[in-house]
Amino acid sequence: MSAAQYRENGPESGCTQTTILVVDDDNVIRELCAQALQKYRVLQAGTCEEALRLYEREHIDLILSDIKMPGGSGIDLLKQVKTLDPNATVLVMTGFVDKEVILNALKEDADDFIYKPLNFLQLRNAIEKALGRKALRDELATVKRTDEIKNSFLTLVSHKLRTPITGISLFLQNLQMGIFDPYDPVFQQNMALANDQAQYLGRLVTDLLAFSQLMVSGTAIIKSPCDINEIVAETLLKCRKAHSNFDFTVEFVPGDLPLVPLDGAKMRFALLQIIDNAFKFSGDLGRVSVTITRSDDTATIIVSDSGIGIPEQELAKVFEKFYQIDPNKTGQIPGFGLGLFYARDLVRQHGGSVSLDSQLGHGTTVTINLPLQ
Repeated sequence: MSAAQYRENGPESGCTQTTILVVDDDNVIRELCAQALQKYRVLQAGTCEEALRLYEREHIDLILSDIKMPGGSGIDLLKQVKTLDPNATVLVMTGFVDKEVILNALKEDADDFIYKPLNFLQLRNAIEKALGRKALRDELATVKRTDEIKNSFLTLVSHKLRTPITGISLFLQNLQMGIFDPYDPVFQQNMALANDQAQYLGRLVTDLLAFSQLMVSGTAIIKSPCDINEIVAETLLKCRKAHSNFDFTVEFVPGDLPLVPLDGAKMRFALLQIIDNAFKFSGDLGRVSVTITRSDDTATIIVSDSGIGIPEQELAKVFEKFYQIDPNKTGQIPGFGLGLFYARDLVRQHGGSVSLDSQLGHGTTVTINLPLQ
């Protein structure tokens, strides 16, 4: 059994179980903790690096980590996890009653300490108390966040819809007042602009309905064998037609893959958000390329564009709800800023990951890894 391994304990094995990640370089300690925590879903890692990979891929409710480990301490892991999620719940185990170690852990916002040798009753009690505090924090944060999301969403939707409606309304008012001469080139130009605004409004409403349906129905995954190459090819064609720009250079390199168990509709939705962004931010004469490769048990989809790129300080925010890159500060970026949030969430639900690399003025590359089994 490898150090970064998956283990389900107890009669319930669904994803609704509370998940605990046990991090310790000693396999015996990890196994003993797993035995003591049988009512939870337990993941194990032997190093900080393995723990971070699991944390980024899985939904983890609590981390139980040793302090002293080769290649990075539990304090290092605590810092990195809290950077990824300030609300993460982390308990640290230590066999050293060292005041400096304890102060460092407290400084990095550790939730509790457990001393070795382990007392399993104490371990279970500490975990239950920490999970109880986490549940309360999550509930309070959810209430606050729900209000914030509702207000932000309503403000964003009203702003996004108002702009095209205003343009169409002004054109119709001028037309009604007889200002335009139907044979005047200016009239033709304004009519084309109004038509563009109407199409843009239609796309906004379509996106709004799609996101609303996803919010209501949730992100439950129902898998069946799917052809990733076919899904990507269909999505590329759909994006190219939607942007009505056939001057784009579009490259597609399919991969030699078997059928992969996926929720086809959800994966199409996720890929559409990522590939559509590549078109959206690449200008009129841009380039979008999609390459699919296989490595061992993983399929990798690489989406690259020649667009405006993303400033380094913005990279950490692009997967947040309602966040949009707006380099010119115009407030007129198409969409609602929900695409990448849901794309990453859906890919993670498939056991995969999404990473993004970008350089301002030199385009963006999004890498999607999906398990083949």
